[in-house]
Amino acid sequence: MSRKIRLSFPDMIFMGVVYVFLVLAMLVIIYPLIFIVSASFSDPTNVLTGKVWLFPVDFSLYSYQAVFKNKQILSGYYNSAIYTIFGTLISVALTIMAAFPLSRKGFVGRGLFMGIFLFTMLFSGGLIPTYLLLKDIGMINTRWAIIVPNAIAVWLIIIARTFFQQNVPEELYEAAEIDGCDDFRFLLKMVIPLSGPIMAVIALNYAVWIWNGYYDALIYLQDQHKYPLQIILRDILILNRVDINTVSDLESALRKQGLAVVLKYSLIVIASAPLLAVYPFLQKYFIKGMLIGSVKG
Repeated sequence: MSRKIRLSFPDMIFMGVVYVFLVLAMLVIIYPLIFIVSASFSDPTNVLTGKVWLFPVDFSLYSYQAVFKNKQILSGYYNSAIYTIFGTLISVALTIMAAFPLSRKGFVGRGLFMGIFLFTMLFSGGLIPTYLLLKDIGMINTRWAIIVPNAIAVWLIIIARTFFQQNVPEELYEAAEIDGCDDFRFLLKMVIPLSGPIMAVIALNYAVWIWNGYYDALIYLQDQHKYPLQIILRDILILNRVDINTVSDLESALRKQGLAVVLKYSLIVIASAPLLAVYPFLQKYFIKGMLIGSVKG
């Protein structure tokens, strides 16, 4: 039989205060999310007049119809998907290829290389030298300018290296070497299949980073057809630049203004939906990988 520990009166008061605080914090976090979703599915006039508080009022898909009629938004969504998919694949591959040899004790000079990686975390050339470098190698106003400059995060290399050190024993490597397995084959056939959790952590971090990034695109891209979704979202939310006539033929100026407001909320939902849809499937690997691969000592 399970026995419950009886709390003293001061402990009960303390736990009550903790629960009240957590509930209030949850409401502060959840309410804006619920409001954004509800406003995006409400009639634009009701949102503009402040009638939407918690649930949608006069359910409408006006804003989503407007979003998918706007070619610039669809182009930004497509570009963000391209940057995220290919950028994540390249970044994960480079991170694993850097972390694996650094995790092996027999790798000569691993301390030197690790020091070079750590140096880049503290010092960089700066924005202007980086821009000039990308310009000289012909990456300005290309998709590679979004993917290549930030392809590797040193702190993820450290996490992956620690994971390999803790979960890929030297005895396994020695046994594979005796059987004639080279390093590259050992990485593909044995290390990667055992590294699902840490790869999920790395992939999710890179995907979120690339999907939400807009600063590099703002600096390195001039062609609007290559802009990611976040640049377009920034123009609408911060600069308030959106031509309603290009997305829908509305009857009144009030409805146009209401649609402009609701369009912002629907864009937030659309921009956040892909990562929110992927995260539940990676959550268990994410937690496990962060715990096992975290830096120790």
